[in-house]
Formats: sequence, structure tokens, C-alpha cells
Amino acid sequence: MAMTAPSQGILSDDHRADRDELIELLKHAYWMELETVMSYVANSINPDGVRAEEIKESLLTDVQEELTHAQQFGNRIKELYGVVPGSMDFTPEQTYLQPAEDQVDIPHVVRGVIEAETGAIEHYNRIIEFCEGRDPVTQDMVIAILRDEEGHKRLFEGFLREYEALGLA
Repeated sequence: MAMTAPSQGILSDDHRADRDELIELLKHAYWMELETVMSYVANSINPDGVRAEEIKESLLTDVQEELTHAQQFGNRIKELYGVVPGSMDFTPEQTYLQPAEDQVDIPHVVRGVIEAETGAIEHYNRIIEFCEGRDPVTQDMVIAILRDEEGHKRLFEGFLREYEALGLA
């Protein structure tokens, strides 16, 4: 049985250029999430000190959520007739989430998380805007992921405010 592309919507042949551009935006989001997973794993293990435990636990919880986001982006890339990239296509970007030299520098980790979440929020808003009037399915998915990222950012902003109030940041 031959498969045919729909005559309307983002999957139609008439929208191939838009679909290709969207796939590239989704690939970038996919890599952002996977890089965040790697960084969160390292930062959920490396920090030392009593105050580090809550941050480490929060990051460990976020690892699974970020991995799920990467899988959602990958699945949508595939649904749009794209190819989910392999590891040889990965280029790291998150310099701000690299482990601190001083393992008790918890504000370094917190600021890195805030920067990562801010970058994700900005990129996901670009995808949402791109999808307006083009692809409501991807738009809905990214809106849900955006909500998670905004929640992560808000949580870590609270951690940073506490560190600043205590004179530790």
C-alpha cells in the first residue's frame, strides 16, 4: 500500500520548505535537551556540601523530564518526515553548565541552570511563533514543554534568591 502525503497542513508537499525549517528548529531543541541532560547529570553528582543536596536532588529529578522532552522532539522530527540526528551531529554549547572548579560553588550551578532554562524558553518561543498558522500539533507540544521549562527556571531563581539573601552568591 503506497503512502501519500496529505494535501493540507505541515505534512503536505506544498509546505515542504516550512517543514524543513521546522525540523531544523526541532533538531536544535532536541540537542539542547540532551546537552542539558548531560550537564544536569554531572551537576547532580559533583557538588559538595549540605546546601548542595537540594540542588542535586532537583537536578536529578529534572534529568528524566529533560530526557522526555528530547524524546518528544525526536518523535516529532520523525513524524514530520525528518531524521533524528545521531551523536556525531552533536556540538556542545552550554559552557555555563560545566562543573565548577570549586565543588561547593552551588550558585555557579544554579546560575547555569537558569541560563540553560532561559535559552530553552527563548528557543521554544521561537518554535511556537514559527508554528502559528502552520503546525498546531507541534505548537501544542512545545507549549507544554515550555511550561515545564518556565517552572524549572522559576524554581532555580528561587534558589538563587535564597543564596543571595544569605550572602552566599
